[in-house]
Amino acid sequence: MCGICGQINPDGKPIDPEILLSMREAMRHRGPDDEGLHIKQGSTTETDGKISVGLGHRRLSIIDLSRAGRQPMCSSDGKVWIVHNGEVYNFKDIRRELIARGYDFRSRTDTEVVLYAYREFSIECLYKLRGMFAFAIWDEEKERLFLARDRLGQKPLFYSLRKDGGLSFASSISALLEDRSVPREIDPIAIDLYLTYQYVPAPLTAFKAIKKLPPAHFLLWEKGNLLVKRYWELDYRNKIKGQDEAEIGEAFLEELRESVRLRMISDVPLGAFLSGGIDSSLIVALMSHIHPEPIRTFSVGFEQGSYNELPHARVVARKYRTEHHEFEVRPKALDILPELVLQLGEPYADASIIPTYAVSKLTRDYVTVALNGDGGDENFFGYDRYVAYKYGRYYRKSLGFLNPYLLRLVSMWPESPDIHNRVRRVKRFLEGMEYPSEEDYVKWVCHFDNRLKSDIYTVGFKSAVSDKDSYQMILELFHQSSAHDPVEKILDFDVRSYLANDLLVKADIASMANSLEARSPFLDHHLMEYVARIPVHLRLRHWLKKYLLKKVARPFLPHKILKRPKMGFGVPLGYWFQNELKTYAAETLLSDQALSRGYFNKDAIRRLVIEHTEGTVDHGDRLWSLLILELWHRTFIDRR
Repeated sequence: MCGICGQINPDGKPIDPEILLSMREAMRHRGPDDEGLHIKQGSTTETDGKISVGLGHRRLSIIDLSRAGRQPMCSSDGKVWIVHNGEVYNFKDIRRELIARGYDFRSRTDTEVVLYAYREFSIECLYKLRGMFAFAIWDEEKERLFLARDRLGQKPLFYSLRKDGGLSFASSISALLEDRSVPREIDPIAIDLYLTYQYVPAPLTAFKAIKKLPPAHFLLWEKGNLLVKRYWELDYRNKIKGQDEAEIGEAFLEELRESVRLRMISDVPLGAFLSGGIDSSLIVALMSHIHPEPIRTFSVGFEQGSYNELPHARVVARKYRTEHHEFEVRPKALDILPELVLQLGEPYADASIIPTYAVSKLTRDYVTVALNGDGGDENFFGYDRYVAYKYGRYYRKSLGFLNPYLLRLVSMWPESPDIHNRVRRVKRFLEGMEYPSEEDYVKWVCHFDNRLKSDIYTVGFKSAVSDKDSYQMILELFHQSSAHDPVEKILDFDVRSYLANDLLVKADIASMANSLEARSPFLDHHLMEYVARIPVHLRLRHWLKKYLLKKVARPFLPHKILKRPKMGFGVPLGYWFQNELKTYAAETLLSDQALSRGYFNKDAIRRLVIEHTEGTVDHGDRLWSLLILELWHRTFIDRR
């Protein structure tokens, strides 16, 4: 697990070593164990190579702790160089195949395996890799830069194509901005999307000149020409037939066991995040069966009871006699916010990054690798909104004519910041029913809908984003899905958008900010390809979410864990903005500095603050989004 960066300059323009060193230093937290640099300056003559190349690397040592694993790493003939971030879990199998083809290895690292897999199979090497990764390969003979990102998007990669045809790339936006040739011009469309969804979806970033390489994509740069292409996607069409529920469940369990086993390969201590939910609890159970020693587990909680999962995590920890550690997050944890804003590099408003950061910081004191339960919900319909979408279609046909009256009635009740408050959940469902089919789901996952944005935006900002509809840009993912079932289409939508652009960003930033490697067995692409073939009714049985997963987990987990409602890794923002953050939020959001950005109407923002503090409407998530946007401006635009 590492940080990578680099530059390609055409026409012999030299690489500035100081810029590359600054880019590398900005990622020290991603790789505190070692560092490396490779620079080859080009020439302006016709006989010599004209392209200048610079590669930088920070290393977090996980496999083969020796100096043989140093990067940038080159092939034995010195013609191909690689910088690699992540883990390829099946590297031993690929290594054996390459040895049989005549390759010699100097290290035990997966990086060297990727390097020679490229030499042998070229770009098609991607189809052999099983894991989470982002890498850059410079092929001197072909004068080609090959960038690639893993299938689900667990490891980040950003790039900027410059006006002279050169290219810069890095594992983080902050590192990329150390290249002073990369402009900091804001993309208003990206800001509008951020306010809608709490994140900026790939390939956009908040900066016009910087792009994300999307998950499951590779990039080829050859002499200033750029090709970005997808190499993998889930296929939901070929459903399993001729097998009963028990056979499918057993086959899935074997896939999950294999995924866990592969992710327990490490030359450094490892443990697991344990929330007390089904996903992380099942991972801990399987780890305990694989590993003879007690597993180290780590949990985080809150003072507010509706957000606190610590008692549930203790139940699983006691059952498997884990070496268990807990941490309670209090509002003072917001002291880490400036660091998170810096590491994220662009606006990102999923506040659950705070407890994720906290548990990562606690965990890093004991281990270097931690397994988690990410991806269970996106495989097995774990969110309430899947049930709402399924039955919302029937509601719209039979009772849709009553919706305006019911919504008006429910809106008379004040909203509680309690995450399980029924009034707010019913209201959110009814609000979705006011939208056309498909858009109702977008309404449930957005935070500032188009109506609210129209109220708070200035005339100038409305004009700047009028060419793009934030709903339609995301709804395109619905039409790209291979799924036939409407509910499975929205699950695929979440895999491509919410999982990739929100959850995995959170996991990477929070863990790597603490030099911790997080691994996700549910996101193994072999496992996900199998689950995509399981019929929908075995994953979502009527209103019962995760039906097959719960059945598979029954021999491993206590009944109370299987039956408890999903809590999620929520943060009590509503309470915070009514108490500890009340004054700070109002002063920051209504300051002349914030309003000078030209985005928002002052009276509309004041109204949001007042409605929330008086308890009329819970605007906790929205106020947090606005606050993060302002702090990002102060960090990256004002450069404070």
